Amino acid sequence: MSTQAVLFDVPGPKARLRHRILTAVGVVLVVAIAYVIYLQFEKAGQLKAFMWEPFVTDPEVWTSYLIPGLKGTFTAAAISIVLAVVFGLLFGMGRLSPFAPLRWFCSVIVEFFRSVPVLLMMVFAYFGYFATSDIVPNQHAPLAAVVTALTLYNGAVIAELVRSGVHGLPAGQSEAGLAVGLTPGQVLRSIQLPQALTAMLPALVGQLVVVLKDSALGYGITYLELLNWSKTLGSAYANTVPAYIVAGILFILVNYTLTKFAVYLEGRMKKRRAKA
Repeated sequence: MSTQAVLFDVPGPKARLRHRILTAVGVVLVVAIAYVIYLQFEKAGQLKAFMWEPFVTDPEVWTSYLIPGLKGTFTAAAISIVLAVVFGLLFGMGRLSPFAPLRWFCSVIVEFFRSVPVLLMMVFAYFGYFATSDIVPNQHAPLAAVVTALTLYNGAVIAELVRSGVHGLPAGQSEAGLAVGLTPGQVLRSIQLPQALTAMLPALVGQLVVVLKDSALGYGITYLELLNWSKTLGSAYANTVPAYIVAGILFILVNYTLTKFAVYLEGRMKKRRAKA
């Protein structure tokens, strides 16, 4: 019997019919909403051919606006996810420490940064520190603020992933390590942490999707990422709505690719565990 069969009853004929009806109603509602949006865009003249032609006929739309925007988004996301993994590993291990003061300190830090909105951290980091100090050049202050906020928030999330991943391992593994003379710290570093990281790899890739999406919040502190460049593009070509739509499509394509990669990784790891 599969896990799904244990957790959920198999739907009967009436339940399946009800699901089909609800699905059909949902599809009709989505189509209706999409049609209303289409009519509004058509009424406002946002779907006229000349509004969309620059994306096909003018290379500068891509070379001067959209590609630099993607570069800014990827730069902030790449730096942030690397630093967030380091932050998450350190504070995740700290939350698992047998030394109570260290464990409490790491728990407070993690819970604090998980609770503060990312945009608020960006604003504080930018206006409260980087924009008024010489620690980074002025032109890099928005990037530094975006990276700081994304690192702190996503690092706190990864720290919780590390903690829950280690707690999800069989207790016999740590007991066996202690039985052969390893210290709790050695057991964590050499036995538990490698397995937890392997198990949480799909979740880490999924967190990268969150980082990419949240990088758009840098718009609020003038960081030149995809959303900000799309605004500039819309002003230059008088097609603001099409510019934002194209930016949204690019975000969807990138995040969908990462999501599918996370699903692929999860499937590979399930097969590997099944063979083991």
